[in-house]
Amino acid sequence: MRFSVNVPNFGDFSDARNVATLAVAAEEAGWDGVFLWDHVVHRKDSPRPVGDPWMLLTAAALATTRIRLGTLVTPVPRRRPHQLARQVATLDRISGGRVVFAAGLGGPVEDEYGSFGEPTDEVLLAERLDEGLGLLEEYWTGEPVTHHGRHFHADDVALLPTPVQRPRPPVWIAGFWPHRRPMRRAARWDGAVPLFESAGHGSAPAVDELRELVAYVRRHRPDDRRDAPFEVVVGGVSPGQDAAAARNVVGPLLDAGATWWDERLPLRDPRLSHLGTVLRRTEQGPPRL
Repeated sequence: MRFSVNVPNFGDFSDARNVATLAVAAEEAGWDGVFLWDHVVHRKDSPRPVGDPWMLLTAAALATTRIRLGTLVTPVPRRRPHQLARQVATLDRISGGRVVFAAGLGGPVEDEYGSFGEPTDEVLLAERLDEGLGLLEEYWTGEPVTHHGRHFHADDVALLPTPVQRPRPPVWIAGFWPHRRPMRRAARWDGAVPLFESAGHGSAPAVDELRELVAYVRRHRPDDRRDAPFEVVVGGVSPGQDAAAARNVVGPLLDAGATWWDERLPLRDPRLSHLGTVLRRTEQGPPRL
């Protein structure tokens, strides 16, 4: 199992210097990754400083040498795929091939989409997500791309340079379990980042639910991908220095099929975006199993 620290791109973490500080501490303490949210406003009824995640991650990449970096998660439907392909490829080159690209619909939909006149119908957004993911994969080849889809178009365009990672950075897909469609989508890519309706952000899922999800994804893996590596990312709050307590929280999830533990505070925790709180936990190191 690998271990990451997860923070929003608002509050203290809207400042690239703070994100770099956190990334350095995470690398020194033995964590395997730092992942940021990708929001424009998050909730428009509570304005706060928000930073662009790709700029923030660039600062983290320049300050570190080992840890994986990425977003959890980027809403592909509100992005232009060609611009997004450029951002991910650029970060992958700056970091020396350490990017993970996690994608989903994002939310809250009314705030993040509706506030800017973007569509809010989730069926349409799911179509844009699937079409956009396919187009990103094509752009990352560096070969000329011609695409005339329902939502996106490209006419004989090659985007260079390519990402360092070949054939592309790993792609993880987010969604809420027990909804099946997002996990069927995840099965076609490299990993699943589920949130659980029974647990919520910042709370570890029930082991039985995780085991059911892992079995579902395995059944839906395409035949040509069944033997390829596949990540399952779960998270919550783990004990910082109590190895026995950490094993009780994280160990059963590892046994159920999780491959990453993502350290994250609950969504409504007022310390969620406070550098000091997150830094203290990060410096304690990942859970000891």
